[in-house]
Amino acid sequence: MQNTKILFNIINTIFVILYIYPGSILGFLVYGEFHRQPQITKDFMSISSNHVYAFVVLSLIGLITYYKSKKLLIINYLILSSIILEVLHLIIPNRSFQYSDLFGNIVGVLLSILLFNIYNFWRKK
Repeated sequence: MQNTKILFNIINTIFVILYIYPGSILGFLVYGEFHRQPQITKDFMSISSNHVYAFVVLSLIGLITYYKSKKLLIINYLILSSIILEVLHLIIPNRSFQYSDLFGNIVGVLLSILLFNIYNFWRKK
């Protein structure tokens, strides 16, 4: 359990850095350009696929780590952080707020909660 807490905290810290940095660190690493963003797959109906994938990973690790001990806290944290991190793009230079990213963040969190609950339901049977 301690390892998952460390993993969650590391991934969460990386997310915050990637979100608040005024440019694309991943774009620089992949393309050598801070203004380009790598795209894993095409977006789903105006929902950012990259953001869905990222928040599924973060949320599943967070749920695995804290669901039993701090269920309400971790769910609230994941939902609020998915919103706040995107809204911060309104004030961060060289970043732009996009509804497709916001929806991708929220869908990623909600999908993780759904998958986590389905897994727990089937595991109990």
